[in-house]
Amino acid sequence: MSFPDGFLWGAAAAAYQIEGAVDEDGRGTSVWDTFSHTPGKVLHGDTGDIACDHYHRLEEDLDLMSELGLRAYRFSIAWPRIQPEGRGEPNQKGLDFYKRLVEGLRQRSIVPAVTLYHWDLPQALEDRGGWTRRETAERFAEYAGLVYEALSDTVPVWITLNEPWVSAWLGYGAGVHAPGHTDTGKALSATHHLLLGHGLALGRLRSAGGNPENRVGITLNLSPVRPGKESKGDAEAARKVDGNANRLYLDPLFRGEYPQDMFDYYPRLADPALVREGDLQAISRPLDFLGVNYYMRHTVREDTGSGRASGMLFPGLRAKTVQPHGAETTAMGWAIEPDGLTELLLRLHREYTGLPIYITENGAAFHDYANPEGTVTDEERIAFLDAHFRAAEEAVREGVDLRGYFVWSLLDNFEWAEGYSRRFGLVYVDYATQRRIPKESAHWYREVIRRNGPPQSAGEES
Repeated sequence: MSFPDGFLWGAAAAAYQIEGAVDEDGRGTSVWDTFSHTPGKVLHGDTGDIACDHYHRLEEDLDLMSELGLRAYRFSIAWPRIQPEGRGEPNQKGLDFYKRLVEGLRQRSIVPAVTLYHWDLPQALEDRGGWTRRETAERFAEYAGLVYEALSDTVPVWITLNEPWVSAWLGYGAGVHAPGHTDTGKALSATHHLLLGHGLALGRLRSAGGNPENRVGITLNLSPVRPGKESKGDAEAARKVDGNANRLYLDPLFRGEYPQDMFDYYPRLADPALVREGDLQAISRPLDFLGVNYYMRHTVREDTGSGRASGMLFPGLRAKTVQPHGAETTAMGWAIEPDGLTELLLRLHREYTGLPIYITENGAAFHDYANPEGTVTDEERIAFLDAHFRAAEEAVREGVDLRGYFVWSLLDNFEWAEGYSRRFGLVYVDYATQRRIPKESAHWYREVIRRNGPPQSAGEES
């Protein structure tokens, strides 16, 4: 088994989850600083104030990436490091940090892939309404232009947004992520303005010049959806969840329209005060690639009780997610279904786009610990990744133009509302000492990269 020549094997991380140094070198406050410091919002009261201290341990982490044999590293820019108030001239010390990061990657022959927004909105913009306001989309495009001007000569891969569904629906609809609102109307406004921000930023980057070989895309978290039982109610519930989780983003990006059936549940999408003339044309500007984050398939039942989805993930749709019978789960409680990745990639290829696709996140949290010998044995993660790599390879054999795969994540880190209780990393982090310990999965992944594919069996020796 092997992947195409030049396949980008990498790992991913996000600024607030690893950097720390939240009040150094001119960085402003983000919504996640505010949210994590609000009692009851994050497990154990954890915050990203220190996280993995990546800001101060940059060289160590760069060397670690080189030791793991990474060919690419996807990282996000902290908007508040560049524009502390979300507007105005860039903070040079913030830009300098990312220039050092990119230079260090290039010196080690690791391809830098930048994500411009991974949820850390400047609090000053949230105080003005955040993503519920069109102004934030406009400010985002300006910020994107500043970063691109500084790094476009040295960074070839650009991602505008990470998982706009999470920003909109968990941040403004369910309230379990920053900024913590519970309002479907706000979630819909945020959905549109995030997509508009993407479109405006894409236009800004296209017109900025720079290296003509640079590629620009967006990353969506997508999930195949299936009904829990063969019933009309479950089939309709699954259709609605697919509309909310997948088509509400794919259709405007690739078809220039919102899905018609979603207007029945979200009539605000028809409001000309929200969706203005020209917005969908901007949103559907041609991409160079699509980034896909895959973690799970959704198995959906009709909600005949309160009308609220399990965990409030799909408010107002009378649908709830359930665990498929007999499925193994991760420490997050997510069912492990690697064939869902094949299903998703083939659907994208057949129904939406023939563009190159990158798996920009895929990974799993398990209950890892460092044994007395100072090693971390994580056979569950190796099995998880092996199965998903094989699922991706199946999609490649069926015609999907898959160009790269970024494992989530490089380091154990601040896992948003779960704090430090969940470990996704290839590298174990002892938060008390900041010691990094590559797990067995890291050593296994290094061999996968060397071979350009997994071994014949997950446990095969190199």
